[in-house]
Amino acid sequence: MQIIFGIIFHFVGGFASGSFYMPFKKVKDWHWENYWIIGGLFSWLIVPPLAAWLTIPGFGTIIHNTPWRTIEYTLLFGLLWGFGGLTYGLGVRYLGMSLGNSVVLGFCSAFGALVPSIYYDFFPTPGKTSFHDLLNSSWGRIVLSGVAICLLGIYICGKAGVRKERELTDEMKKRSIDEFNLPKGLVVAIFSGIMSACFNFGIEAGKPMAAAAVEAGMNPLFQNNVTYVVLLWGGLTTNLVWCLLLNIKNRSFSDFTDGRAPLPTNYLFSAIAGTVWFLQFFFYGMGESKLGNGASSWILHMAFIILVANSWGIALKEWKGVSSKTKSLITVGIITILVSVLLVGIGNARK
Repeated sequence: MQIIFGIIFHFVGGFASGSFYMPFKKVKDWHWENYWIIGGLFSWLIVPPLAAWLTIPGFGTIIHNTPWRTIEYTLLFGLLWGFGGLTYGLGVRYLGMSLGNSVVLGFCSAFGALVPSIYYDFFPTPGKTSFHDLLNSSWGRIVLSGVAICLLGIYICGKAGVRKERELTDEMKKRSIDEFNLPKGLVVAIFSGIMSACFNFGIEAGKPMAAAAVEAGMNPLFQNNVTYVVLLWGGLTTNLVWCLLLNIKNRSFSDFTDGRAPLPTNYLFSAIAGTVWFLQFFFYGMGESKLGNGASSWILHMAFIILVANSWGIALKEWKGVSSKTKSLITVGIITILVSVLLVGIGNARK
C-alpha cells in the first residue's frame, strides 16, 4: 500500500510539472522574462514557506538551528538548479512541450544518476555509491545501461526534431510552436537537463533539515517541505537576476503596468503557473516519503513528467503536419527515454 500511495503522489507531482507551463500560454502582450519571474515569485518565494507553515509548524526554527554548512550546500545546489529551471522554460519555449521536455528530462535523469557517483569516486564517502561501485555491481550496471539507453532516446528525439524542422514551413512551425528554433532549443535543453539534476542533489544536501522535522514530531509525509524553502531561495536568486537583466536589455519593465495588456489575467495565469510548478515537488516529497528511495523516486517523477508533457504536446498539435515517419521517430524516442528511466529506477531499487 505504501508503494501504491507513493506512485500516486509521484503521478500527481508529475502531472503538475508537465502541465505548469500551460497557464503561461494564456499570458498576452508580455515579454517572456516578465511572466516567468511573476510565476517564479510564487514558485520559489511565496508558496514554499506557505506550504511549510501549513505542514511543518515552526519550520523557521528548524532552519535557524541547522548548521550553516548544510544551508550553504542546499543553497548552492539551489543556485545551480536555478540555471536548469531558467533554461527549462527557454527549452519548452523553443522546442515545445513534447520535444523540449523529452530532451530536458532525459538529460536530467541521466545526470541525476551519474554525477553523484562520479563525485564520490574523487571524494569517497561512507554509505555513498561511487562510479566504480556502479561498474562492479549488477544493479549498478543496470543503472548505467539505463543511462546509455536514455542518451540514445535523446538522440532519436533530436533526430525527429531535425526532420520536423525540414518538413514544416515557417508558417506551420509558428502555428504549432510560436518560437520554434531547433538548434537554439537543443543547446538550451541539454544545458537545462544537466543543471536541473542539481535539484535532487539539493534535496539530499538538505536531508538534515527534513530529519529534524521528523524528530520534532512532524508528519514524515511532508518532511521535505522545510528543505524546499532554503533550496528554492537559490533558484529564485538565479532566475531573478537573469530576468532583471533581460528587463534592462529589452526595456520590458513597463509590461508590468502597461494597460494595453490584460494585466489582471496575466498576473493571475502567471501566479497559477508558479503555484502549479511548486506542487510538483510538494507531491514529490510525499511520494519519496512513501517509497523511501530518493534516486528511484526522482526517476519515477521524471517518467511521469515526460508522459504528461508529451500528452500536452499531442493535445496542442505540436507534431501536426509532419510525416508519419517523423511522428513514429518521436514516439520511439519518447518510449526509449521512458524505458531508460524505468531501468535506472529498477537498478536503484535493487541497490
